[in-house]
Amino acid sequence: MLNERQKKILKLLDSDSRASVKKLAEELGVSTVTIRQDLTFLESEGLLRRVHGGAEMKDADNIESRLGVNYEKKLRIARKVASLINDGDTILIESGSTNALLAREIANKNVTIITTNVYIARQFRKGMQARVILPGGVYQHGSESLVGKITKESIDKINFDKAFIGVDGYTPDTGFTSRDLFRAEVSSHIISKSGDVFIVTDSSKFGKAQLTNICYSLDIHHIATDSDLDSQYVEEFQKAGIDLILA
Repeated sequence: MLNERQKKILKLLDSDSRASVKKLAEELGVSTVTIRQDLTFLESEGLLRRVHGGAEMKDADNIESRLGVNYEKKLRIARKVASLINDGDTILIESGSTNALLAREIANKNVTIITTNVYIARQFRKGMQARVILPGGVYQHGSESLVGKITKESIDKINFDKAFIGVDGYTPDTGFTSRDLFRAEVSSHIISKSGDVFIVTDSSKFGKAQLTNICYSLDIHHIATDSDLDSQYVEEFQKAGIDLILA
């Protein structure tokens, strides 16, 4: 877990994208040595990138660059969802920073994990109990996702118990949306095949519409998010009979 000072560093970087060691030390009232130690730790956790004289949040469309945004909320969600995954399950984890944290949480469970994201697959190291399957497909360098016809055909050949989908936005009119057309196509295909679908995302995504639709509320079974979800969405999903998991 992060200490309060480290959480504040991530919030400052989320606002400004880059900050110097000197500025962070002044803002937080600690020494530059302490800040450097914090930045080294946060970089080792994949939450930021060290640059000369400071640190920054990366702009690229990859999971690692987003891990530090709302990190504590995402970690709570990941741990809550991990408790719902049982030994012996075969699950599919699509993509998303919260899903990457979920992968870390279940790495030592006796489960089989299919994932369409190479970054998520890399969370599993030698000696960990979980088994990992990567389907084929076209590799997106930015997001590290596998997309396209080959990915969908590979998914068709695999049976799984639960699917965990990351999203970039949700409004009642647009449904669950993604910034990426190709990733959305794969996500929609996974949802059409799965009998137990979890949307996994932090509450900041609700009320925002992104480029393209993935699915609507009636297509999914569970939504796992944090307890800051606006009450209008809590009421909407409960009326729709969706299992709302708040961490």
